[in-house]
Amino acid sequence: MSRAGPEILAADAAGIARAAELLAAGGLVAVPTETVYGLAADATDGRAVARIFAAKGRPAFNPLIVHVPDVAAVRRIAEMPGTAEALAGAFWPGPMTLVLPLRDGAGLSPLVSAGLPTVAVRVPAHPAMQAVLRELGRPVAAPSANPSGRISATTAQHVIDGLGDAVDAVLDAGPCTVGVESTILAPEPGGLRLLREGGLPREAVEAVAGPSVPDLTPGRIEAPGQMERHYAPGTPLLIGGRPRAGEVTIGFGPGAADVTLSATGDLVEAASRLFAALHEADALAAARGAAAIRVTEVPETGLGRAINDRLRRAAVREGADQPDA
Repeated sequence: MSRAGPEILAADAAGIARAAELLAAGGLVAVPTETVYGLAADATDGRAVARIFAAKGRPAFNPLIVHVPDVAAVRRIAEMPGTAEALAGAFWPGPMTLVLPLRDGAGLSPLVSAGLPTVAVRVPAHPAMQAVLRELGRPVAAPSANPSGRISATTAQHVIDGLGDAVDAVLDAGPCTVGVESTILAPEPGGLRLLREGGLPREAVEAVAGPSVPDLTPGRIEAPGQMERHYAPGTPLLIGGRPRAGEVTIGFGPGAADVTLSATGDLVEAASRLFAALHEADALAAARGAAAIRVTEVPETGLGRAINDRLRRAAVREGADQPDA
């Protein structure tokens, strides 16, 4: 008999305990982080991790981020070369993921790393995710809690709308504060590669670790968020240009728009609003039967780089047919 929907858990002691209980039993629980909601499973349980790929419709070659409560737990599963220690000291807990050499005997399911010799790992700052990790006592694999290639979830309702019965429970702690996924870095003896723009601005990273080399869409997928087509709404998304009649518009800064990222042009607010705005615009476009959503261009500075990265991966070319997601 099918469920009416996922179990909704409050972010209190009882909800945390129930979330950990479900995870320990091989379940999938959507858990909030400061960036987006993550679709969590026990990273040591191959069957549970396989359920993530099935629930999201995610390609098996696309690795997952492992979440742990502190740097000591990172060291148990990965080596920390190059500037990793300095970055960890400066930005963890927080919206930064490091791609690190996987330790022998780490105990993680090979599905987590997609067969690569590295693992993407993060120490999240959100108190609910921290509480779940400590209650469970195991690493958790947790990509964004949305269908693969679609808009990331920044509220519990986004998770329910996107995944429904594919997830066993949702731990509801309200909207995520950062609103875009973590910045992904690969610290290596020869330097630092930037694999994904995110909630930690590049300027802050480089103030600690020196210059980074962007490697955002390589031939080989090394980390989440590097696929060329990602974060897409159901309605074709266009960036910049003059809006056409009937299009749903997403604005940034002063000016009329159906939905706004930030009426004052604040990039922090825009980042926190990005996926919620895409969800709102997509629903509005569906209700109106609109042919496209058009978003105003955002400055390519600070968090604007992460916002633009998501928009470019979600967008279609002007005049092109919508590609399969």
